[in-house]
Amino acid sequence: MNSKQVALVSGASRGIGAATAHELGRLGYHVIVNYLRDAESAELVVEQIGAAQAIQADVTDEAQVTALVDRVVGEHGRIDVLVGNAHTAAPPFGPLEHVPWEAFTAKVSSELAGVYHLTRRVLPVMRQRRSGRIVYVSATAAELIIGSAAHSTAKAAVNAFALQVAGEAIADGITVNAVAPGAVGTDATAEKFTDGIRRHFGDRSVTGTMLRPQDLARPIAALVDGAFTTVTGQVIRVDGGYPLLSQLLDGLPAQFPAAS
Repeated sequence: MNSKQVALVSGASRGIGAATAHELGRLGYHVIVNYLRDAESAELVVEQIGAAQAIQADVTDEAQVTALVDRVVGEHGRIDVLVGNAHTAAPPFGPLEHVPWEAFTAKVSSELAGVYHLTRRVLPVMRQRRSGRIVYVSATAAELIIGSAAHSTAKAAVNAFALQVAGEAIADGITVNAVAPGAVGTDATAEKFTDGIRRHFGDRSVTGTMLRPQDLARPIAALVDGAFTTVTGQVIRVDGGYPLLSQLLDGLPAQFPAAS
């Protein structure tokens, strides 16, 4: 049995998941790099981390999740951290009247399945040790992106799910939170984001650049292995200050008249 704490990161072959896996590996966790299709990228992440292993599983499939968790517990005897990051069905974009019901429900149901099955199987493992950390990767899109009803609804559902699980798990010493990134430059978004889009978000970020996967990995790691381990039941925005800088750049006054 592995004496190290074990962190299971879904969708960890690239992007936010891979960056989080690296960060948790740096902090000393044995990292389970879950992936769906890209075995080569997952194995590269494992090679770079060292104390890690790649395990293929579709986290929207209950049987595959059961096999995944049983294998990890069988080999290591524990799961201390769960990061639910896996991307599921691609969201349909556009006005609602152009989005078929089947496409809408596919996005919402797959997004929830990706956290639901993992949580149901991992929670009992954590309860046995009376400790654990769970973080779901949501999105600021849960609040509002016009023309993205399916994506926004799916992420809002993940936020609500996180709060419910936090309430159920708190008595067992388990913290549960969601991290909601703004627009992030990843392999998945590289082809979708034009230079103009990247400049738009960079200009509206406190760093002056578009968010990177590492910018999400560090807050996630802080929630499971840092000063924020007493925080639970929260949805934490990580957006570079986008709403504030948008006000300054898009027409609202930066300063208001002084009170008389």
